[in-house]
Amino acid sequence: MASTSETAKQETSQVEHTQTEEVKPPVDTLGIQRVPLTEEDSKRIKRKTDRVILLILIWVYFLQILDKTVLGYGATFDLQDGANLTGNQYSLVGSISAIAQLGWQPFSSFLIVKVPHRILMPSLVLGWGIAQACMAACHNFGGLIATRFFLGLFEAGCLPLFSIITSQWYRRAEQPIRVAAWYSTNGAATVIAAALSYGLGHIKSHLLMPWQIIFLFVGLITVVSAPVVYWRLDNDIPSARFLSGPEKAQATERLRANQTGTGNREFKLRHVVEAGLEVKTYIWIGMAMLLNIGASVTNVFGPLILSGLGFDKYKTTLLNMPFGALQQIIILIASYLAQKAKLKGVVLASFTLPVVAGLAILYSVPRDNSVQGPLLAGYYLLAFLFGGNPLIVTWIVGNTAGTTKKSTVMSLYNAASAAGNIVGPLLFSKEDAPAYLPGLRACLGIFAAMVAIVLIQWANLMVLNKMQARRRVRNGKRAEVVDHSMQDRYHGMEEDNMVEEAETEQVGNNAFLDLTDRENDEFVYIY
Repeated sequence: MASTSETAKQETSQVEHTQTEEVKPPVDTLGIQRVPLTEEDSKRIKRKTDRVILLILIWVYFLQILDKTVLGYGATFDLQDGANLTGNQYSLVGSISAIAQLGWQPFSSFLIVKVPHRILMPSLVLGWGIAQACMAACHNFGGLIATRFFLGLFEAGCLPLFSIITSQWYRRAEQPIRVAAWYSTNGAATVIAAALSYGLGHIKSHLLMPWQIIFLFVGLITVVSAPVVYWRLDNDIPSARFLSGPEKAQATERLRANQTGTGNREFKLRHVVEAGLEVKTYIWIGMAMLLNIGASVTNVFGPLILSGLGFDKYKTTLLNMPFGALQQIIILIASYLAQKAKLKGVVLASFTLPVVAGLAILYSVPRDNSVQGPLLAGYYLLAFLFGGNPLIVTWIVGNTAGTTKKSTVMSLYNAASAAGNIVGPLLFSKEDAPAYLPGLRACLGIFAAMVAIVLIQWANLMVLNKMQARRRVRNGKRAEVVDHSMQDRYHGMEEDNMVEEAETEQVGNNAFLDLTDRENDEFVYIY
């Protein structure tokens, strides 16, 4: 298979024939022409990409969250009694998919690089859809553990794959709101899962219990979506069927300022080693684990916490719908603010504080039917934690160059998220119902630590940018370079030429060499 850079070179040759010898655009280190591209061209290509790639990401991520979330609603419709679960068995069922994800991450990072996305994504969708549907046939702890294990196994590559796809199709300034678009389906899935569970839970059947009907229904929706994903998805820009030949060259050019390339099929061990030796990698891991301990609490135990406030199973299901809507709104607001302010660290730390307040309310206010309002408000404040993951994802993707390195770091992020999802449910024992005070107390300390670690990463990235500036000076370049990838408006080559032609021809020539952020002295870290 031809490499992405070689295919891009072939596409740009179509543009070359339209240029005279005197005005032929300059070429970069790989021989890829730096084709003219206006703001209008950039917007047109972005719109086309949104209509195909982004829509697929939104739908598939929605399915993944829906399949994961319905476990909590199954619990409100007597899953634990129907499957004869005792002690911490429900907690283990909630954790086993995350254990599978944790163990599978090294393979995910390899597959994401080596297997074309058009093959990998529908295969994952089909696998976890079958696993979800098979949960309806389970009548004991062993069956649920097995099916949830395979559900987690196939979902393991989802978030790293989606993050890399986003980085390979969009400018860094465009990525936060695109990540928010597909990640915010956390909220939509919560709303839909609640509505489906409420409706399906009323079905009277002599063959299937309500929780079995719920699992079977959502699993089959996922299964039938797999061939549609294969039909619509494209592997990368050079093979995009929705772009013309000249548009493919322009789509590649508009990503030059990212300095992160557009994909590569070679798995490079030196990228893996570099990721493993960097401090910022371990700070990302810490963030992911801490944040997702809290996220797992709402996914697995959210409906149970609500029922513990004194509501019946139907009202509990309905009350989770505004929680889901709030999730979606918060995710979009957090990503919008981060994109406009260009300060992801500050927004992330700020959105963690309401979570701490919500946990404090749930922990301190006594369980009493007369004070359901404050307890419900405290639970809804937990929705602010869902604004964190998309910010961390775009922070990682925007600060990591090199296909293998990016895949490795995102797989480590997902492994840390899985670890958080393992630990989170285990903090909440059935014996602590309905208040679950020990688990809430532990989460309070976890989110306080989260604020501190975000600020540490922010300071670390500032130091790395200063180191990059010193490297550029040693290499005979200017210390400061303008990061056009973070500008709201596309800054074309011809505009740069009017400012400083020599500088323009120098900066960006290495953008598609699949260099890591440490190897490329022109890379600018974002906060």
